[in-house]
Amino acid sequence: MMRPVYHPAGTDEALGIALVELQAGRWRPTRDLLAATGARWALRTARTQVLAVTAARSDVVGVWLAEEPESYDAQVMRARVSVERALRAHHQRHASAAAIEEEARHAALMAAHREPRDPVPWVCLLALAQVDVHQVRREHRDGSTEPMMPTGPWGLLHGVSQRDPYNREAFHRVFQFMLAREAPPAASLAAVFDFGRWVASWSPAGSPLLLLPLYALVEQSRRQSLQDRADPLWRRQWAEAPTIRYTLNAFHHWFRQPDTTPHSVTDLHHLAYGLWAAHQFVEAAEVFTALGPYAAREPWASVHDNPNLPDGGETLLLRARREAMSFARTHAPGATSPG
Repeated sequence: MMRPVYHPAGTDEALGIALVELQAGRWRPTRDLLAATGARWALRTARTQVLAVTAARSDVVGVWLAEEPESYDAQVMRARVSVERALRAHHQRHASAAAIEEEARHAALMAAHREPRDPVPWVCLLALAQVDVHQVRREHRDGSTEPMMPTGPWGLLHGVSQRDPYNREAFHRVFQFMLAREAPPAASLAAVFDFGRWVASWSPAGSPLLLLPLYALVEQSRRQSLQDRADPLWRRQWAEAPTIRYTLNAFHHWFRQPDTTPHSVTDLHHLAYGLWAAHQFVEAAEVFTALGPYAAREPWASVHDNPNLPDGGETLLLRARREAMSFARTHAPGATSPG
């Protein structure tokens, strides 16, 4: 049986090496990794986000800045780390959350001023929008060009899109903002459904944003499980329109498209779950094969229906993988039937 591997770097081996060094307090491999990443903005955004989660636990970026105060990559990592700490402080309702948020905002603005081409500082500003649940700041209550969308940080999203169109993290940050803002739960869930469908309707082939409708549906399941209102028929809708259409569209026009940027492991697991739940076992097996041993907590933790199992999400993941791979062995094109 496959032993799931939970690793923030996923299939990005170069990032995995830098993370090990960063955990040990050594920042030079991170500097070299970001230098090698260059202006590949999607990859730079993904790598700096993962690096910041690890770096936020220590002062390793502060040490880097002290030794190379003119390094822009060190400055942008300071912004990343500051935002990560601000989000944690907000969720933990820390007494200094407001001050930590202000520090993060300042670091992001400094980085944006230093390198106007880089989308990462704008992504940092966008991430902080979810802290402003009452939409006090003017930039968090802009009107959208799409009439059905609520007010939000659309100007900040536009700032990212000017630098890196279809930036994955930027749109997921707006998704999180909609869930966090002060609104009735049903209204915020309806907004993310509308947002996911809207974005998927114009995202190009090869874009992971084609998966946003799947994320919205998983959020619905997560909220139901928190309220102990699991719907026994919930999984059935994955095999029905329009959900199956979104799932297969993401499979054919994102997963199967050539791409030199490593896919997000969490994105791949959302796709694998959607295909398995829709009984598209051959396609699900193809995604599981691409994942290898790499696992993600979501969506499995939000969609399993056995609250008595502490590892119910992993149990469902292994079951889905086993069923998909077993089916594909005899039903995939070119497979040899037993006997």
